[in-house]
Amino acid sequence: MTENAQDPVAARHRDGAPYDVVVVGGGAAGLSAALVLVRSRRRVAVVDAGRPRNAPAAHMQGFLGSDGLPPSELLARGRHEVAGYGGELVAGTVSSITARGVSGGRRWFDVTLADGTVLRARRVLVTTGLRDDVPDLPGVRERWGRDLLHCPYCHGYEVRDQPLGVLGGTPGALAHAHLVRQWSDDVVFFSHGSTLSAAEREQLVARAIGVVDVPVVSLVVEDDRLAGVELADGQVVPRTAVFVRPVLVPNDALLTDLGCATHEGGGVAVDATGRTSVPGVWAAGNAVDPRAQVITAAGGGSAAAIAINNDLVEEDLPVAVANFRHGLPV
Repeated sequence: MTENAQDPVAARHRDGAPYDVVVVGGGAAGLSAALVLVRSRRRVAVVDAGRPRNAPAAHMQGFLGSDGLPPSELLARGRHEVAGYGGELVAGTVSSITARGVSGGRRWFDVTLADGTVLRARRVLVTTGLRDDVPDLPGVRERWGRDLLHCPYCHGYEVRDQPLGVLGGTPGALAHAHLVRQWSDDVVFFSHGSTLSAAEREQLVARAIGVVDVPVVSLVVEDDRLAGVELADGQVVPRTAVFVRPVLVPNDALLTDLGCATHEGGGVAVDATGRTSVPGVWAAGNAVDPRAQVITAAGGGSAAAIAINNDLVEEDLPVAVANFRHGLPV
């Protein structure tokens, strides 16, 4: 971002004026939180690296009032709304968050960007999402979010009644196959290294889900559309869409580096509002809830924002009283 006299964000960076809240991540959770906070008349900066998880998806489904909207359009609208209330949008990547302790009765953090810019804030909300680890097969990355899909609630209706596949080899893949069966009578489960018990195989047969035990070697694409699944024996099973249950890896290094406590599953632990174990630090969205959809993440960001604003008010009370008693400006 170029610094000049006309750039209010750059000017704030230069003079070191602090923020009430820095939001790390500009997805649905981060922008929803920022919107609540700027409407609460808080000074807010949203730092975003511009790599949303759902970027490959053409449309977003199941978000009340925005069903079918491209994800990029939702984010563009959100940025416009946040900026309209005076929120500041900063393009960049946060490299570290440092707790500076309490000064003047208020808690402070330094949020350092990869380019060396430091934003000082009283509270930090981390909404950095997650990454999807998918099987390393030819065609997988290219078709991801198009006709290689992960969430039947997000994409199942759009491929209803089509020949569908479910790729095994990842945790929860078998349950995924039974779920996908809700949207089509023609579902094939590619075990891809998964060992099925007799009971599991019977369940698949009982629900008329086909089973292929030959390993998958690639996805077959024709005219920029998924045409089938190629097996190790050379056979191609025609499919128009394939579901896979990826391994969900939260982008929570900023939180763990701060010392935020984790739960038994390994992720960062938060309460119902997104508050972490480190005072002054909140987290929302896929960074702490890998199963959250866009609408859920947005709700989590809103809840965190309300809790953060309340926390700031509580922190300001004793400072205001002390200043009042000494005849100082509140």
